[in-house]
Amino acid sequence: MGQLTLNLVAITIFTVTMASLFGPLIHLPPAVPAIAIVTVLGVAILDQTSNNGTLGNLLVNGLSRVSPEARQRVLYHEAGHFLIAELMEIPVTDYTLSAWEAWKRGLPGQGGVQFDTALLETTLATGTLPAQVLNRYCTVWMAGVAAEQWIYGEAIGGQDDRQKFATLGQQIQRPFQESQMRQRWATLQAKSLLEKHEAAYHSLVEAMEAGASVADCRAAIALHLTPTSPALDAEA
Repeated sequence: MGQLTLNLVAITIFTVTMASLFGPLIHLPPAVPAIAIVTVLGVAILDQTSNNGTLGNLLVNGLSRVSPEARQRVLYHEAGHFLIAELMEIPVTDYTLSAWEAWKRGLPGQGGVQFDTALLETTLATGTLPAQVLNRYCTVWMAGVAAEQWIYGEAIGGQDDRQKFATLGQQIQRPFQESQMRQRWATLQAKSLLEKHEAAYHSLVEAMEAGASVADCRAAIALHLTPTSPALDAEA
C-alpha cells in the first residue's frame, strides 16, 4: 500500500480501537468497531490495487486543502521540479498542485509536475545510461525536496521522488550506498541551481499559483534567464 493509504488505515484503526474501549460508556454496540475496521481495510486494499491509491490521495489532499501552509508548501515543491526541469532541458508536459486536480485531468498519483521521460526510457532500453542523462533526471527528481529545504529549512514531501530514485537504482543495478550518495548530490545540485535562479523561481511560483499554462510558466522563467542554461556533465 502507498504511504498515504497506510496512514489513513492506521489513523482509522486507532480511532476505532478507542471507540471500542469507550463504546460501552456511550452504549455503542461491540460489532460496530469491528465492522468499521474490516470496511476500511477492504476499501484501502481495493483502492490500492485498482486505483493505485487514488482514493487515499484524494482524501488526504482534500483534508490538507484547508491548510494554506500545506498548499503553499506543495506550490514551492512543484515549482522546484518545474524550474530545474526547464534548466535541464527536460520538457514539462503538465502540472497540477493537488490530487484532486490530477484526478480530474486523468493524471496518476497525487499530482505534481509531469515530465517527458522519453530520453530516459530510450537510453535505458539500450542497456546503458550515460552519466549526463542520469544526473539530469536525478537532479529534477530531487528538486522538490531541495526547494522545500531552501524555503522552509526541511522537506516534508518527496517520498514519491525518492521512490523513483530507488526504483531507477534497482533497474540499473547500482549499489544502495551509491544511490544514496547520488540522491544527496542531486539535492545539493538542485538547491544550488534554485539559489542561482532565485528570480526565475519566484516568478514561476507566482505563475503556477495563478494557474498559468505550461507555456506561460515557461515564459515567466525565460524572463529571468540568460541565453545559456546550466548543464550537468560531471558524475556524482
